[in-house]
Amino acid sequence: MSILIKQKSTQDVSVSCFGEVLWDCFDSGKRLGGAPLNMCVRINSLGIKADIISGVGNDALGSELLKEIDSKGVSCDFITVNSEKSTSTVEVTLDSGGSASYEIVANTAWDNIALTPDLINKVKSSDVFVFGSLIARSDVSKATLQALLNVANFKVFDVNLRAPHYTLETLIELMNTADFIKLNDDELYEIAKAMGCKFHSLEQNLAFIAEQTNTEYLCVTKGSHGALLTIKGKNFYNSGYLISVVDTVGAGDSFLGSLIYQLCSNDDAQYAVDFACAVGAMVAERSGATPVIEHKQITDFMTGQ
Repeated sequence: MSILIKQKSTQDVSVSCFGEVLWDCFDSGKRLGGAPLNMCVRINSLGIKADIISGVGNDALGSELLKEIDSKGVSCDFITVNSEKSTSTVEVTLDSGGSASYEIVANTAWDNIALTPDLINKVKSSDVFVFGSLIARSDVSKATLQALLNVANFKVFDVNLRAPHYTLETLIELMNTADFIKLNDDELYEIAKAMGCKFHSLEQNLAFIAEQTNTEYLCVTKGSHGALLTIKGKNFYNSGYLISVVDTVGAGDSFLGSLIYQLCSNDDAQYAVDFACAVGAMVAERSGATPVIEHKQITDFMTGQ
C-alpha cells in the first residue's frame, strides 16, 4: 500500500509531466533540461513509468533534443513538433557555490502546446499529473494546462519561480487546483507574504499556504538543509546531507521525482522525504541535471557507506 496510490502495485502506476523541454546552455556546452523532463528521467530510472507532454521546434535543436530524450528512456510520443516555433534554449550561469540563474527565451515550442484528444486521454489514464509554474506563462499552454487539470486524477504543482515569468494571480489559481504543492523555501516565503501571511517560521508559512489553498500534501525544500514534507497536517523532516556541491541544476527536480516515486511505492512518509533528499544531494554533487544513480547507490548514501 502506498500513500498516494492505494490499489495499484508500483509497476502499474503511471505519471504524466506537463511542461518545458529545452537545452540548458552552459559555458561548457548544452545539456538536456527542463524541470518536468528532469523529473520524468528520474521517475523512470527508479521504476515508475513517467511520460513528458511538451513541444519542440521543427529544427536541428529539436531533432537533437528528441534523440537525447529517447536515449534517457523517456518516450517522445507526447512531444509535439511545432513548425512555427523554435526549440527552447536557456542560458545558465553558475555562481561560485554552484547555484544557477537562468535566462529563458520566450514564445518557444513548449509555450504553444495545443490541446488534443490524445493529451486528454493520456492525463485521464495517468495516476499522477505533474505541472510547473513556468508552463503557464503563455496563453496557449496555460489553456491546455487548465483543460488537462480538469481531467487529472492527482495533481502535483511544482512551483518553480523564474522572474519575470509568473504572476501571483496565476500561482494562487494553480495552488487552489493542486492536490500537492512543492516549493523551495524562498518561493514559500515570497508567495505566503504576498498572500498576506504575517508569520515567520517555515512551518507557519507552510500551514498558511495549506489553509489558504485547502491542500493536504505540501513540501518545501531548504537547499543544503533538507526538506519538510506535510501530509494532512503531519510534518516529516530531513535535515539534509553533507556534500560538496558541483552544481544545483536539476537537484530539486530529482528530489520531487524521487519523492513522487516513494509516495507512490510505499506508505512511509519519513523514508520518502529522506530518500528524496538523498537523491537531490547526490545530483547536486555531480555535474548535470540527470546523472545516472542506482538504487543501491542511494541506499548506501543514506546509510553513510
